[in-house]
Amino acid sequence: MLVLGRAQVEELLELDALIDALAEAMADLSAGRASAPGRIAALVPEREGFLAAMPGYVPSAGVLASKLVSLFPHNAGTRLPTHQALIVMCDPGTGEPVALLDGTAITAARTGACSALSARLLARADASVLAVLGTGVQARAHARAMCRVRPIGQIRVAGRNPAKVAALVGELSAELDTEVRAAAGYAEALDGADIVAATTHAVEPVVRRPWLTPGVHVTSVGYNPAGREIDDATVAEALVCVESREAALAPFPTGSNDLLTPIRDGVITPDHVHAELGELVAGSRPGRESDDRITLYKSVGVAVQDAAAAALVLAAAREKGVGGEVALR
Repeated sequence: MLVLGRAQVEELLELDALIDALAEAMADLSAGRASAPGRIAALVPEREGFLAAMPGYVPSAGVLASKLVSLFPHNAGTRLPTHQALIVMCDPGTGEPVALLDGTAITAARTGACSALSARLLARADASVLAVLGTGVQARAHARAMCRVRPIGQIRVAGRNPAKVAALVGELSAELDTEVRAAAGYAEALDGADIVAATTHAVEPVVRRPWLTPGVHVTSVGYNPAGREIDDATVAEALVCVESREAALAPFPTGSNDLLTPIRDGVITPDHVHAELGELVAGSRPGRESDDRITLYKSVGVAVQDAAAAALVLAAAREKGVGGEVALR
C-alpha cells in the first residue's frame, strides 16, 4: 500500500486539474452514477468535536475511497488544525486497499476548488472583487482557487481577529498577483464584492442581504452545528445551488443549518434549492439568468470530492515515483 504524507499531497495536487475533476465527479453524483452515502459521526461532546466517515465511489475517476475526518473546533489557535483527515483508497475492481493519504490537505484543496467550480458555473464572467470571510485554512484555499476561474483584481479579507487578518493579507499579497487588503468588518468586505467566500465557524450570519450587491455570487462552506453563515433574506432571494440535495437537507452531521433553519421556520421550502452543481455541469438545470441575480452555493462536503482529489494525487504519485510502500500482509 502506498503512503503519502501532507507535504507530498500538497505538492502532487494540481489545482486546475482538481477543479476539472470535481466537475466530472459532481456530474456523476447528480446523475446517480456515483455512490456517496450520508456522513456518519461519533460525537465527542466534551470537546464539541466529532469523527466522521465519508465513503465514496466515482466511476469517472475510477476511484473507491473513504475519508475519516475529525472536526475539533477548539484546536483553533493551536498547532493542530480544526479539521484533520485520512483517506484510504481501494481498488474499485477488488476492494483491496492500495493507498493511505493525508486527507487534511485534500479537504482544504477540494473544498476551495469546488467553490471555485461553483463560481465558474454561476458567477458573472467579469467578477473581479472577492470578499474572503474568515482567516483559516479555507480562507487561503478559496482565495487561491477563485483566482483560477475569474479575473480577480482585488481580494478583501475580513475576520474577527485583526492580527490574523493582517497576516493573511500579507501571505496572499506575496503569493497572488492581485491586490489584497484588510476590511474593517464583514459588511465592508461585502460592499461591492462580486464573489463572496464565507469560510467561518460563525454562530450568527456573516453574510446579510443588506450588505450584498446585486449579482453577487456567494459561496458558504462554514460549518457550525450551533450556528450559520447566511441570513434568511439572502437564502430566500438567492438562486440556491448545492452539491447534493440529499446531503444538504439531511439532519446533523451531514446537512446545513443555512438551509434547514429557514425551511424549519417556513421561510423557504426544500424546493427552493434550484440545482446541484452536477446538474449545472451537465446542463440539465440552468444557471444564472440575469446579471443582477444573487446566487448562492451552500457546501456541506461530499465524499466524491475527496475521492476525485485522491485519484489525482495517486495518479501523480505513481507517475513520479513518490511515496512509501507498506505491506499489509
